[in-house]
Amino acid sequence: MIFKSKKGTINLTVVILSLGVLLVIGGALTLYYLKGKTITTQDISSAEKLVGLNFTAKEKEMMLPDLRENLSNYQKMRGVSLPNSVPPALIFNPLPAGFDWSQFKNQDFFIYDEPKEVAVPENLEDLAFYPVTDLAWLIRNRRISSEFLTRLYLERLKKYGPKLHCLITLTEKLALQQARKADEELAAGHYRGPLHGIPYGLKDLLAVKGYPTTWGSPIYKNQIINENSTVFEKLTEAGAVLVAKLSLGELAWGDVWFGGMTRNPWDPEQGSSGSSAGSASATAAGLVAFAIGTETWGSIVSPSTRCGTSGLRPTFGRVSRYGAMALSWSMDKIGPIARTVEDLALIFRAMVGPDGKDRTVYDLPFSYNGREDLKNIKVGYLKKSFDQVRHNKEKYLAVLETLKSLGVNLIELDLPEIDPEPISFILNAEAAAAFDEVTRKNLDEKMVRQGRDAWPNVFRQARFIPAVEYLQANRIRTLLIEQMAEKLQGIDVYVSTSVGTSLLITNLTGHPTVVVPCGFDEKGHPLSISFTGNLFKEGQALRLAKAYQLATNFHLKHPDLSRLDNLKD
Repeated sequence: MIFKSKKGTINLTVVILSLGVLLVIGGALTLYYLKGKTITTQDISSAEKLVGLNFTAKEKEMMLPDLRENLSNYQKMRGVSLPNSVPPALIFNPLPAGFDWSQFKNQDFFIYDEPKEVAVPENLEDLAFYPVTDLAWLIRNRRISSEFLTRLYLERLKKYGPKLHCLITLTEKLALQQARKADEELAAGHYRGPLHGIPYGLKDLLAVKGYPTTWGSPIYKNQIINENSTVFEKLTEAGAVLVAKLSLGELAWGDVWFGGMTRNPWDPEQGSSGSSAGSASATAAGLVAFAIGTETWGSIVSPSTRCGTSGLRPTFGRVSRYGAMALSWSMDKIGPIARTVEDLALIFRAMVGPDGKDRTVYDLPFSYNGREDLKNIKVGYLKKSFDQVRHNKEKYLAVLETLKSLGVNLIELDLPEIDPEPISFILNAEAAAAFDEVTRKNLDEKMVRQGRDAWPNVFRQARFIPAVEYLQANRIRTLLIEQMAEKLQGIDVYVSTSVGTSLLITNLTGHPTVVVPCGFDEKGHPLSISFTGNLFKEGQALRLAKAYQLATNFHLKHPDLSRLDNLKD
């Protein structure tokens, strides 16, 4: 933990060895130095316990001058302003050695099934649950206007958003401006594509000029970032209409933020999961046509599962994170949440590509053929993940049977032998660095969630992760990447349950995953299945997921929002 000077009841000696090896050091240690305290060999002896090492008396004496100098340097280093937006010079590369770039030659294509005819429903509220593909047809053929659809979603956000706790900021003025512009352009013969005039929501860690970007925390409740995130600008260029900034678990963990617990529309007594809480909840409830979420470790997959939506966590390095809150520079990814897989493909197409601002982004085409013959896709399945299911096992096994009925030949697959759990502290270390100021200035005391499994405690204990161990963990991560490449040789997509080891491994290796509903449990809660593809091969994972989705009807079911009537805002 970080030892704060005003609470100095814990023996500070246990931290001193970390001065040479810790990733970052608590501000109170610098105060300890500035008050004239002298670092001694006894301090080093106490600190040895934190790193599991033992040094001789002579070695400890030899360290002392350098440890004292290090502490002074940390104080000088902290004089440099480091906003959350500044990334480290070390850039994560998810590619295994010898990565075959030739596989992307002549692969710039996009084929999807545009509806031939879409009827306007008698009950216009039903439009709220139409997929983007259908809404796009109606707008393009001028059966409905973007302004009408935008007002419909704005009213639903006003009605249900406060009860679901999924809405942070309604962007009504901007939305109506964008919607009217979309209608005017269409009347003038300018059609931007399938997202033209489609209302959507952004997870509120993506910046939009003139509006708060709260990151779900009271610390940043009034924060206005005077720039636009690249994702927002790309979607604006595609003609999409921003109607809301949606809730996220505080600083991208869970579903609890300063406005409460984001609710699952299927069961309002249950949280939506997170951290893309509002994105999944609002989409499932028909408050937006689609939403944008982010994932570091499960934050698209988990709420999509809980809320019964379709979600895409893309390959690391696909989408620029410029203007997005940084949590883990080597694990953060941005992706869409929608009603159908085809919608995911359309939205994702507008998001990908470099912007010259995020150095992790690759300039590679996103290729998607929604009609590709499934016989051309080599499909694996993680037998162990299905074997380990304890509840609703028959629902998950039914997924495999459905795929077989579609002509898919399933190949049994195992994950790498390396256990990813011991290196998962990579996320904690990077998050603690991203929010260094929160800990050093005691701002963590203002955060909504406290306790062992909450950011304040994680930020503190992460200060005692040795820099050496952080680097060793990333070296193991390299081995994990290489082993994953070996395991996926001859496999285009693999199927697994949405929880378990695969989720952590693929977030560490950067592989893309598509998650779709696969049924409901005995309480009526949605269940999901995951389709994981090779690096930068989202298209094939989407194609297989689409085939499964079209063979089922789970994505066509919607929650009964009348259950919200008796809830207090």
